[in-house]
Amino acid sequence: MDITSRKNERAVHMKKLGTSKEYRRISGEFLCDGTKLLEEALGCGADIRQIFVCDDIDVKLPDGVRVFSVTREVIEAVSPLKTPQNVVFSVGFNGMEGEDSAIDGSIILENIQDPGNVGTIIRTANAFGIRRVALVGACADPWGPKAVRASMGAIFRQDIREYTVEELSRESARTPVYGAALSDKARDMREIDLAGCAVAVGSEGSGLTGELLGICSGEIIIPMRPGSESLNAATAASIIMWEMAKGSL
Repeated sequence: MDITSRKNERAVHMKKLGTSKEYRRISGEFLCDGTKLLEEALGCGADIRQIFVCDDIDVKLPDGVRVFSVTREVIEAVSPLKTPQNVVFSVGFNGMEGEDSAIDGSIILENIQDPGNVGTIIRTANAFGIRRVALVGACADPWGPKAVRASMGAIFRQDIREYTVEELSRESARTPVYGAALSDKARDMREIDLAGCAVAVGSEGSGLTGELLGICSGEIIIPMRPGSESLNAATAASIIMWEMAKGSL
């Protein structure tokens, strides 16, 4: 099937997946761009819903995947990139709901609004075998285009779930939660066995809220040289996740 108009209902659907978090939630799918991400999605057995191509692609596609030949104009209208590749596709997602709400072995992100940071943390969490990335507060949408690209394909492999502080509080009765904080009572993270625990990281500017710190069993700090500035949220989370996982790698 050929799609030549940006107003085609499938093209409109794909564009909205790239621009609206609410629409992604309603549809249960998100937008991806490029051959590399398509290969990653296929390799992970992701639920690919439909693919738009405006040129031949050297990728073996499984039977049943809907592929639409479109014009370059349609690709440019649909993709959020300024210079998109010749393929965009949508993938179904899950992980926001379900019975398994446990947070053991999780990295908790609170109010991390930069999608590049969120995507990078997802990528690192997957590399270190972190069980779950738990999002709370006003975090960037992990299924938004910028976070998806920053995850470098880990978005298809990593367990991700959104929580409220109340939900995390209930889970903290079963799993110790530590908050990364610049405070006098924060302990050097090397002094604590973080295996199986959950660790919360806040935004670089504001840190964790008092509400979230209130459910923590304790506070930890990354040891640094005196006078050093606080670390970027993705960098801090990466160091903490290494400490969480070092015994299992």
